[in-house]
Amino acid sequence: MILPRGQALLLPANPTFIWGSLAAALALQVLQGQLSGAAWLPDWMALVLVFWIIHQPLRIGVGVAFVAGLCMDVHQGVLLGQHALAYSAMGYLAVTLHRRVLWFDLRRQTLHVLPLLAIAFALQALVRLLAGHGAPPALAWLSPFLTAALWIPATGVLLAPQRRPHAPDENRPL
Repeated sequence: MILPRGQALLLPANPTFIWGSLAAALALQVLQGQLSGAAWLPDWMALVLVFWIIHQPLRIGVGVAFVAGLCMDVHQGVLLGQHALAYSAMGYLAVTLHRRVLWFDLRRQTLHVLPLLAIAFALQALVRLLAGHGAPPALAWLSPFLTAALWIPATGVLLAPQRRPHAPDENRPL
């Protein structure tokens, strides 16, 4: 694969960092829920899941998204399977689109990620509605847009360990 001009060749992703970032996203989501409980705030777990599913689809996939959704269901005390269904569908669509998304710059990647996050939120709202808990407040529909707006800074933070300079070696041309 030929890289676009100005794009650096990345080092392999460290599995410890991947799982640590997922754990940090879960912790941030838990902390956000305890501090404010506002439904319009970004979904950190969905953001980090979509990022790693797009960038590392062989390590993080639909199964991890399902388990992360179950963890979110247990934490928020909602209908068991609500987040699991939404994150699994989002993960499946992210795996399907991962090759296409990576060819675009970050602004256009955000436009590809926004529908994934919106579908996940809509599935959660549909499950809540069918379970008889009512529709989410109108302000809650800002959540996928705020989460997608964080795609560019999240990409910078989550790819930072892969951009560090490699050890120079006079026998290796790269």
